[in-house]
Amino acid sequence: MAKFKKSDINIEVLTDENKVPEEITWSAEDGNVYKEDAKALMLSVWDSKAQETLRIDLWTKDMPVDEMKKFFHQTLVSMSNTFHRATQDEKMTATMKDFCDYFAEKLEITR
Repeated sequence: MAKFKKSDINIEVLTDENKVPEEITWSAEDGNVYKEDAKALMLSVWDSKAQETLRIDLWTKDMPVDEMKKFFHQTLVSMSNTFHRATQDEKMTATMKDFCDYFAEKLEITR
């Protein structure tokens, strides 16, 4: 019988009186991460029964707009890589990467 290991990833959000995030920290014991600061997060969970994505998108009030643009770009690139690993769909992956390049160009994002 296989033995399974449980891993926890914890996210803590400190909000102001209007429920706007002031601070976001995250911890992942398996990755030796403990209460690391974050300015933004996007979490997606697939609900197979409802056939829909549940999301949490948060960012702190002091998240700079230029960093938000980079965050979105890097998230889109990561999603295209994950899409390729999950589906092996070369054609759509190339299309997604073209869009990522277009996105970066239009927002004048430099790496």
